Amino acid sequence: MAHLGTRRRRAIALPAGLALTASLGFLPAGAASASTAAQNAPAAVVTDGPKLSYVVNVEGGRRTADAVRRAIAAAGGSVVVSYDRIGVIVVHSQNPDFARTIRAVEGVESAGATRTAPLAAATDTSAGAERPLTAEEAKDATAVADSGQDPLEPLQWSLPAIKADRAHERTLGSKNVTVAVIDTGVDDTHPDLAPNFDERASVNCVGGKPDTTPGSWRPGPHESDHGTHVAGTIAAARNGIGVTGVAPGVKVSGIKVSTTDGLFYTEAVVCGFVWAAERGVEVTNNSYYVDPWLFNCTNDPDQAALVEAVTRATRYAERKGAVNVAAAGNSRMDLAAEALTDTTSPNDTTPVDRIVDPAECFDIPTQLPGVVTTSSLGAKGLKSSFSNYGDGVVDISAPGGDSTRYQAPDAPATDGRILSTLPNGRYGYKAGTSMASPHVAGVVALIKSKHPYAPPAAVKALLYGQADDTACTDPYDINNDGVVDAVCEGDKRKNAFYGEGVADALDAVRR
Repeated sequence: MAHLGTRRRRAIALPAGLALTASLGFLPAGAASASTAAQNAPAAVVTDGPKLSYVVNVEGGRRTADAVRRAIAAAGGSVVVSYDRIGVIVVHSQNPDFARTIRAVEGVESAGATRTAPLAAATDTSAGAERPLTAEEAKDATAVADSGQDPLEPLQWSLPAIKADRAHERTLGSKNVTVAVIDTGVDDTHPDLAPNFDERASVNCVGGKPDTTPGSWRPGPHESDHGTHVAGTIAAARNGIGVTGVAPGVKVSGIKVSTTDGLFYTEAVVCGFVWAAERGVEVTNNSYYVDPWLFNCTNDPDQAALVEAVTRATRYAERKGAVNVAAAGNSRMDLAAEALTDTTSPNDTTPVDRIVDPAECFDIPTQLPGVVTTSSLGAKGLKSSFSNYGDGVVDISAPGGDSTRYQAPDAPATDGRILSTLPNGRYGYKAGTSMASPHVAGVVALIKSKHPYAPPAAVKALLYGQADDTACTDPYDINNDGVVDAVCEGDKRKNAFYGEGVADALDAVRR
């Protein structure tokens, strides 16, 4: 991928038993045509293995897809949904050899399992609990709020950090712009979100097939509040209550792609991008990585198929006019290093240690071409202690918060994390690149409000050109223990920690 540049290549070998296609039979010789796939398929297809979900990426148009669908049935698969406009088919199968078999079919570019756990099981990786806002903090903030501010805005140090408070004196953004929060679901009944919620552009994509049942995009009572927090950072209304979003005059939608256990599988993410694209959404925010792999390696046939499917979906959304913004990740990793250690994948069964080559292995969607990769900074303007970074990888930076003991905000703010909306009318603090990305999405929404006809490439050029140049933090010793915690490469105009600089909401509305 050009986004990462050219680096020394290192092949990775999956441990025995981890590759889903290991030690399985091959398609008989001569099975090369999709039109004859059924008659050339093995006489007896195994259908009593674990039920998995797959993506099948096809070449050509609808006619090719129709032929491949027949081959899918012959190989023991059932089509869940077919996104013919991008050539991605979502399939369920209990044939352990399904992916290998279907990859041999003419017209199939790639195919792979989207998970390692059967459909009936998953591992809980939902977001950690937030710290709710205390009554005393709320009272103190209300007491110091200016007449033009929402009551809790004085606690939102991140707004002046990107000059959003000054931008709001000029405009709050346009109701004609919608930012889709592709996430764990959004509680649109929250009083700070209801005024700006776009139900038309909201959906539940869990499982890969759109569910338009009213309210299906909301998180369940025991599901993560992550998406609701993200939505508030982008577009909490300026309405005299609670907090204020970066772009409080634009609309926000909820596209739920996370399972009950907090897992973001490929089929759901593809559905989310396609849904946003086909409803004319101007911006998508993506504060997650696609499970179960922290990095998807293109030299593994299953993982390569996941990269291809999500790439097709993000490119489709951009062709339809959307700017896709994503979080860089919270692993403190230099994503431009020659080799990285992944100890967390696959996270839906049993993780194993593996060394990955960043030239072949990608955190998706954030490292896909065209996606705006966002790192996080804290209240003192330094890279957050947890934030990933990488020269040539990070595009821009924005507030995502940090531990208060590392980067404490100035009064009246009291917490170094980001304050935003939570389900059931609540408010709370969170930190992460997940919180930085929606700040950038909000700025993009303001740019789009001012330049409604600008295509995504032009909007991104404005975003980067207006960002405030920020030099490397050198040395970077965030906890002051005398040990350098990360090394930043690049100059003031573009570097590994802050990319093109810190997002600037004021320039977004005045230029």
